[in-house]
Amino acid sequence: MMLKIRLHRVGKKHDPSFRVVLTDSRRAASSGKAIEVLGFYNAQKDQIKLSGDKIKDWITKGAQVSDTVHNLLVREKVIKGPKINVLPSQPKKEEPTKTGAEVAQSVAAEPKAEEKPVAEPAEAAK
Repeated sequence: MMLKIRLHRVGKKHDPSFRVVLTDSRRAASSGKAIEVLGFYNAQKDQIKLSGDKIKDWITKGAQVSDTVHNLLVREKVIKGPKINVLPSQPKKEEPTKTGAEVAQSVAAEPKAEEKPVAEPAEAAK
């Protein structure tokens, strides 16, 4: 059984607050079935209360920490280390493709090959 320390959303609509919970990694984060509640985090009021000793104990026992909880623990100085970038990466912008008008202008600007008349075959002698 793989254990994970992550956030479980509680609270009302448009008023997010989270519990920091220890749960089985196969369970959905919103299932409500937590092994242990390790603290809470109120995002709007920026209130954080963590049980640092319990969290460190579970980490030493092999529990994995989600990226957001890892950043909270670093911010509250429960653990040491750099923060993890949790934002999704931006898609790379490709070079802009030419529009139909730009293609027509580039074709018109290219030098045209000279047109030579095709020699007509000589008629057979009678």
